[in-house]
Amino acid sequence: MTIYDVLIVGAGPCGLSCGIEAKRNGLQYAILDKGSITESIRRYPINMTFFSSADMIAIGEVPFVSLNLRPSRIEALKYYRKVAEHFALNIHIFTEVQDIQQEGDLFVLQTTQGEYRTKKVVLAIGYYDIPRELNIPGENLPHVTHYYDEPYRYTMTHAVVVGGANSAIEVALDLYRNGVHVTVVHQFDWFDKTAKYWIVPDIENRVKKEEVKAYFNSEVTEITEKEVFIRNIQTGKTDKIPADFVFLMVGYHPDAKFLRRVGVGLNGEMLIPEINAETFESNIPGIYMAGSVIGGEETAKVFIENGKLHAQPIMQHIRQQLSEKQEKVWVKKEA
Repeated sequence: MTIYDVLIVGAGPCGLSCGIEAKRNGLQYAILDKGSITESIRRYPINMTFFSSADMIAIGEVPFVSLNLRPSRIEALKYYRKVAEHFALNIHIFTEVQDIQQEGDLFVLQTTQGEYRTKKVVLAIGYYDIPRELNIPGENLPHVTHYYDEPYRYTMTHAVVVGGANSAIEVALDLYRNGVHVTVVHQFDWFDKTAKYWIVPDIENRVKKEEVKAYFNSEVTEITEKEVFIRNIQTGKTDKIPADFVFLMVGYHPDAKFLRRVGVGLNGEMLIPEINAETFESNIPGIYMAGSVIGGEETAKVFIENGKLHAQPIMQHIRQQLSEKQEKVWVKKEA
């Protein structure tokens, strides 16, 4: 069985960056992902445009050429696949890591495709796989979803969009412009101030003109097959909204259960992983964290543009540690 120098869990942009740096540092590596390359981006809304410019989310010093300043989802999917091909990255797709255990100096990764052994591990697992739940009746009904693809299925229906940040705003606008009766429900008094500045005026105008109905300072208390029940947080007043489809665009969070099972320490209510700020090594020697997963519940702190920068110090530290360990072995043999 191959014993790797490092296994990288996650083939998103930050995981790919780690693979590039592992290769540059002469390490024997593999990237494992339970889905496809950049699976999270693949699951974004079909017509989504990135907040960042193309050059900011480029990796491996490979230019990202986009038709516009901000690339589309499709452009990003093609770009990251071309980067993986350019570097001939060793990627094992549809290989879900289910558990990580230590056996002596090695880590053993149990996956859906068998067992892997490695000296070091990098967790670049992001947070898009686990939606935040409202924990209310009806949340798991078939017409309720935490993800969005495209609007055409929903034309001439009533849709309720829960949330007030980027995803919720973009979903509401896309639905509205394709013949859907849209209602937005948000727990705060207005839309998120950090939302993409070019879409905020658009949604504000739609609400002011009552083309999109909005309930602010409100929370969803129950979802039925045809209605959504809400409550005003300030007044306690209740109401119900017709809903053929419900989009819970309230965000996502890292897989805390998996991290705890592996042994990674999570601090405070925000579940911030314990890491060395310079090397990104966790409280478990030999397990590193890269990308947005290090932000815990504070998912707005780490993006592709700063998460990709974790790769270089991680791989340099791994190379240094493995070299020092090998030198000690040589010294011991010579003695």
